[in-house]
Amino acid sequence: MGIQITVLGSGSGGNCTLVATDKTALLVDAGLSCRQITERLAAAGRSLNDVDAVLLTHEHNDHVSALAVLGKRRAVPVFANRFTAEAVAHDAGARVAWRLFETGRGFEIGDISVESFSVPHDAQDPVGFVIHNCNASVGFITDLGHATRLVSDRLRSLDALVLESNHDVKMLQDNPDRPWATKQRILSRHGHLSNEDAAKLAGEIVTARLQHLVLAHLSRDCNKPELAHKTVAGKLHQIGATHVHVTLTHQDKPAATLRV
Repeated sequence: MGIQITVLGSGSGGNCTLVATDKTALLVDAGLSCRQITERLAAAGRSLNDVDAVLLTHEHNDHVSALAVLGKRRAVPVFANRFTAEAVAHDAGARVAWRLFETGRGFEIGDISVESFSVPHDAQDPVGFVIHNCNASVGFITDLGHATRLVSDRLRSLDALVLESNHDVKMLQDNPDRPWATKQRILSRHGHLSNEDAAKLAGEIVTARLQHLVLAHLSRDCNKPELAHKTVAGKLHQIGATHVHVTLTHQDKPAATLRV
């Protein structure tokens, strides 16, 4: 089967993705409510009992909010680096079955191999992941201030990539409800990728192997799905990468399941 990817929800209100093979099922982040995760797993033909582990990219609430309740229901292993685990522990640590990894090191869960790598974001020790099974590889990078050389190197030679396309710069700058300090944080080199930044990175890392590019973590009030899609897909078409299928994620419902 290779790997199935179902983004259960993505955005400022919560992020969670199901990654599954014939033998193993993982959640990348758990930032929806436990009830939402349960319902959206069911819509994807899965249950919490199928989940073998949770991988955390960083400690922000929109990536970890379900951990305390999830820990009460099942002692599912939660893989995180030490700084992320310590940041989460104040609220949920007593109920979390931690499995610590060192950023930059790989580890195995069932028939899945996971590579972690450091990313620039305003968190303690944020990471991206590349997940392998047999000949299939999927990358996850949903909170990123800017693309370092390390990030670009890790995102090449993938079959699918879940990539942040958070905001349109003009919409963010013109938004009257965002304080200037918040705008500066989002636009900083440890904030979030704009549509233009996501398009630039996609153009740099695309190969003939890449089948799917999934745009994630779209801002509700500083972006539009059609604008994010047009910006990124337009860049790929401009450089001749018409073989890549660009899709969108949603905050309020699961995206379609992709298979690689």
